[in-house]
Amino acid sequence: MIWHDMFVSDISLVEKIVRPLIVYAALLLLLRLFGKRQLAQLNQYDLVVLLMISNTVQNAIIGNDNSITGGLLGALTLLVFNWIVVRVLYRHHEIDELIEGEATVLVENGCVIHKALDEEVITVHELEAAAHKQGFQSLKEVEKCILEPGGTLAMFGAKPTPDDVRQQAVMQRLDRIEALLTARTS
Repeated sequence: MIWHDMFVSDISLVEKIVRPLIVYAALLLLLRLFGKRQLAQLNQYDLVVLLMISNTVQNAIIGNDNSITGGLLGALTLLVFNWIVVRVLYRHHEIDELIEGEATVLVENGCVIHKALDEEVITVHELEAAAHKQGFQSLKEVEKCILEPGGTLAMFGAKPTPDDVRQQAVMQRLDRIEALLTARTS
């Protein structure tokens, strides 16, 4: 084992810092272009692609450097740059919206918007599975569903109308009356 090769990089320090930044920016752009679906509901194909992307860009980030120092410097660069990006986007919402995009409404007033699903490449089955994960038995219970810019699906339950509440109260009273009548005749 040669200690020098483990800790000394053949690539310049500047190149070690610039490479991860270029890949970071390129991946952000590509994920933005390919939509929020990549982040929202990962199916097995999406997961495989994301895992392969990390392996594909590895050499672009570290180059021909296999040193521990080079790898740690690349990782540190990514972490520091991400820390800066998150803080800048937190303070500048217009830049955040430009990078992440806008929310997409997938269900409105209890109706699935198929055009929006098509644009985000999300199937009704995937939407139903997401509803189940959030405690809904079916999409009929979902009043509104929004695919947030970060890829989160926010679902809001349908609230009963005042007429529905009154009808339910009347039905409960009728059930109690029926039970009383049945008890008296038995």
